[in-house]
Amino acid sequence: MKKGFAGFLSAAIAILTSAANAASNDASLPPPYAGAYQPVGVDEIGKWREADEDELVLANSPIVIRDEALNSYVRQVLCTAVGDDRCKATRIYIMRVPVFNASMTPNGTMRVYSGLLLRMRNEAELATILGHEFGHFEQRHTLNIWKAQRSATDLLSWAQVFAALGNSYQSYSNFNDMELSVYGRLYRFGRDQEREADSLGLKYLNGSKLRPQSASAVWQNLIEEQEASALAKGVKKPNFNKVAFFASHPPEGERAATLAALADPAGVNREDGASRYTAALAPWLPGFLDDQIKLNDFGASDHIISALAVNGWTAPLLVARGDLYRARSNPRDLVLAAEFYGKAVELDSSLPEAQRGLGLSMIKTGRRTEGQVALRRYLELKPNASDAAMISMLAPAAGGQ
Repeated sequence: MKKGFAGFLSAAIAILTSAANAASNDASLPPPYAGAYQPVGVDEIGKWREADEDELVLANSPIVIRDEALNSYVRQVLCTAVGDDRCKATRIYIMRVPVFNASMTPNGTMRVYSGLLLRMRNEAELATILGHEFGHFEQRHTLNIWKAQRSATDLLSWAQVFAALGNSYQSYSNFNDMELSVYGRLYRFGRDQEREADSLGLKYLNGSKLRPQSASAVWQNLIEEQEASALAKGVKKPNFNKVAFFASHPPEGERAATLAALADPAGVNREDGASRYTAALAPWLPGFLDDQIKLNDFGASDHIISALAVNGWTAPLLVARGDLYRARSNPRDLVLAAEFYGKAVELDSSLPEAQRGLGLSMIKTGRRTEGQVALRRYLELKPNASDAAMISMLAPAAGGQ
């Protein structure tokens, strides 16, 4: 029985190691695009049909952002990164989810989360992620990992039968060892696919008109955000260079270093599209920041807001920072929040949210009269606000009770 398990274990290792090695090789620059891959065989066709059904649900989801300008802009960035021929094979759905993430399915559906857009600083950084996801699509990674998982689980199912037939401590112990090895190699396979997609995304960027050095900045920024989050929570910061056994992605430190090394030095003076990106995100920035603040991660949120203000504070950013501090609601936080709102009012006295935040913060810190003046100004600027009745109770019209 022990010898039988050794054979199963060797077979599992051979299956997964060959797949992992194939994924981790640094592929050459993509050849001219030959068109989207078409499924072959019953299993692949079934997988595509599942993806098509999921897309039908997604297309009608209330969390999908349907703003034509924003969708057109994100698609333009993808096309700039991977080229018009590849871009045509993709359908992009921007989702109102405050998480750093994007994904790609085998049928060409790309999901881009609003939390990702909030954390990007320019077109080149966004192109890095979009190119990475398209790399998954072009190399059929979703299909490959699904086949590897199916092979692994089939193997483990038979191994479990043999373990039950042996019905001994040694047979079950051998099965547990084999199970750990198989799942560990599956996760390694997934990490190697991520490395290949990183490489492909960077190579698309190297061949574009955008600055490829921005690719590394994406992961450097994420590391800084996670450090800020850990510091505010009073916990130990993660090890950004350690590969956890069950990690599905390479560590951020490795990704930042690898992408920095692979970036074409000749591209360092290219544009990054920062001003265009800022303009495209401007209408959505307050809402995306509000979503982030509601995650109750003070350190991460404060880091994101401060990073957005690196070239100067704007009234919306000051309002967002005021909202963040007011939400934590410590006495000192309320004083600071009033200060942030006050600066926002100085920059833009017609911004309703600045007047509202200023008024509420002042009332909570004992400056009731001044706070009521700000709240009445808020109602003048936004008479049909959803909270108008509540604010009217806090700040009745002059002469009222």
